Parts: sequence; structure tokens; C-alpha cells
Amino acid sequence: MTTIALDAMGGDNGVSAAVRAAAAVSLAQETGVLLVGDREAIDAELRKTRYDASYLSVHHASQAIGMAESPKAALEANPDASLLVGARLVSEGAADALVSAGNTGAAILACARHFNVLPGVPRTALAAVVPTERRRGPHDDPFSLLLDVGATLDASADALVAFAHMGSAYAARISRNARPRVALLSNGEEPYKGPKAVIEAHARLKADPHINFIGNVEGVDLPRGKADVVVTAGFTGNVVLKMLEGISETVLDMARAANRSKLAWKAGLFMLRGGILQLKNVTDWQQYGGAPILGFDHLFIKAHGRSGQRAIQNALKVASKASRSNLCAEIAQTLRAQTPAPEAGPSGGGEPA
Repeated sequence: MTTIALDAMGGDNGVSAAVRAAAAVSLAQETGVLLVGDREAIDAELRKTRYDASYLSVHHASQAIGMAESPKAALEANPDASLLVGARLVSEGAADALVSAGNTGAAILACARHFNVLPGVPRTALAAVVPTERRRGPHDDPFSLLLDVGATLDASADALVAFAHMGSAYAARISRNARPRVALLSNGEEPYKGPKAVIEAHARLKADPHINFIGNVEGVDLPRGKADVVVTAGFTGNVVLKMLEGISETVLDMARAANRSKLAWKAGLFMLRGGILQLKNVTDWQQYGGAPILGFDHLFIKAHGRSGQRAIQNALKVASKASRSNLCAEIAQTLRAQTPAPEAGPSGGGEPA
């Protein structure tokens, strides 16, 4: 049975959302969940809901890391934090993967402490799911994968090439897209556009027969879904991710405000309700659950900090699916043929939402 460790103390919604999500997953009797956190608080929530004890267990961790805390300082001050304990349990084989909606920077550092970087990975990458107009895969998934969005702020050509291979492997298994289209994010489609690292990575990926590289894409191509996997450095990726989240939320807020303002606007919105509902569904990050930190020998899925039960439940499902497909081993095999990069070790980095 695949078992997923869940940081029960992470995220804005705290223990309640995590416990309800774990309980719901346990009732499906497909994946085991190991709740990591304050046992007293977890047990209090478990008494309020139905769950299958054969598929749910608790590991006590006496400390927690807040969303706004400095990652490095918080980990040093809280050695028994649920996030650190969860990563350790995965590294020891007590669970197959880790899920958390908690502090992103602390999560990256916790993984770096307890997981090993795969051979051929110069830097790790935090991925994010971006809603798109185009759908792909047998389930018509309306999203593409963007990486990195904060783990490696300034990526070399070696790192960008590794990101492309890791993102392609993830998309192939999660979206069941056998040959995902991979692109570099740049300021033009021409191969000579962009920073030096992007230009070098473009030449190397174009000559690589093991990846379906379609060239450069611009920012306007992301929501259209021109590529299934979009590769960039963490600084740029984080800015793009926050901008896209802001646009989708602003459009929906404007529609709600218009609906309250005038009868004529309300009538117009009623006529457009199908399109607005579709926009809401496509941009609903909760249905995607979470996205991975790629490059380690164990799997970590980062759920959004605002995740409620539904989002965490979906993150657990994504973690289970990726674990059952032996994602980390597949990435290692994919990168084994690549020339080892001169850099080594995971990076710290920014803290996406």
C-alpha cells in the first residue's frame, strides 16, 4: 500500500483541513495517510469525522512552522517541527511521499536536509500548475507545468536542461501525456532570444532526441497552453505564477462586483454564465491539489497555502499517483544519460504561495 505523510500543521487552514482530507482519502481504501503533527489536536479533529483506521495513522510532532516565519531560522528553532519530521519519515521509508500546505521555503530546506539530490540534477525545481485554454492527455487536463517557480532563483543552462527532463517525466506520468511538449520561457521565439543560459539550453534541448522540445515560448503563450511543460529560472517563474493567479482572481472579482451593481450587467452576466463558470473551473487551483519539488530521490508535493480539505485531498491523490508510477526513479533513469553538471546540491530560494 502506498502511504503519504501529510504535514497536518501546515497551511492557513491548519489541522482541521488536513485531518478532514486525510479521513476522506482513507475511506477510499486506496492510499494510506500518515498524519504528522500534534497528536492531541489531530485526535480532537478525528473524533469529529469518519475515517478508516486501517488507512490512517498519526505520528506525533511537538512543533510547527508558521507560514510567515523565516525558513532557515524556523527549522533551526523547531527540530521537531511536523514538516521536518514528515521529511525524515519519508527518508526512513515510513511513507512514500510528503505533502504539505505549509511554508514553502521551509519545505524546500526540510527536503534538502533529509532527501538526496538525484545524480545529474544540478539544482532542484519547484513546479506549479498553470491553467490553460488547451487541454491535454486522456483526462483533458486544462493545465501545463511551470518550473521553476522559486527553488532556484538564477538557473544555469545545466539546470534548465535538467528542469526540462524532470518536468517532462512528471507531466508524462501525472497527465498521462506520453510525449509532452516542452518549451523555454523567453522574450521571443527565436533561438537567440533571452539570457545566455536560455540560449545555451535552447541549443542543447533542440539537439536532444529524448525530449519533445518545441523551442521558446513567450508569456502570452502560457495561458494558451502552447507547451505542456514551460521551463524558466525560479525568479521569473515566481513572478509569472503570482501574476497569473492575480489576473484570474481579479477577473472573477470584477464579475461578482458587476453582478451586484446594475440589473443590466446582471442580465449580461447571466447570458455569459456558461463561459464564466468555465473560467472559474479552469482557474480553480484547488482541483489540481499541488505540484512537486523535483530533483530529490523522494517525492514532495506542495499544496497551496490556502488549501482547504478539497485541495489537500487532491494533493494526496497526486502524491499517491506519482509515487505509484515510480516518478523519482524514472527521473533518475532519464537523467542518467545526461552529462553530469558541474554544480551540486539543492538550492534554497524564494517562497511561492
